[in-house]
Amino acid sequence: MTATTLDPRTALVLVDLQKGITALPTVHPAEEIVERGARLAEAFRKHGLPVILVRVAATPPGRADVAGHAAEFPAEFTELRPELGCTDDDIVVTKRQWGAFYGTDLDLQLRRRGVTQIVLAGISTSIGVESTARAAHEHGYHVTIATDAVTDMDADAHRHSLEKIFPRLAETDTTDAVIALLG
Repeated sequence: MTATTLDPRTALVLVDLQKGITALPTVHPAEEIVERGARLAEAFRKHGLPVILVRVAATPPGRADVAGHAAEFPAEFTELRPELGCTDDDIVVTKRQWGAFYGTDLDLQLRRRGVTQIVLAGISTSIGVESTARAAHEHGYHVTIATDAVTDMDADAHRHSLEKIFPRLAETDTTDAVIALLG
């Protein structure tokens, strides 16, 4: 699908572009995802639109077959990548779940600013990005996903999110196309 428009009050939400996550092996090189995220952030800042940098600081509690026990991560793991150029105007959201909405003030931060749409990018496609896209859709936001600015640790999960899930929740397009829609 092709992204058709961006609302006048659109925010960029970059998911888990932090040192610990970007050090993991991914389908597409994390360096490319960080670079595209940085380009998106620069473009949004240039247009005076909100940039939200989400980082994960713990694993969620609860039993699962493959998840470990709930744990806090070391400080260096949660540090945002410096290439993102975090400014005092950016909003930093720290989450302890997969998605950026549950248990955080993300929805409040967006609504205070009159945001009606979010553009999503980050790692990992099938976990943090997809969970955040699902919640954004459920909260009534228009969602756009920069498909070349997301990656995952699992190729099949990445492909499934891009081909089966995102088209039902969002418009999708490339980083360059999203930046072009900013005008």
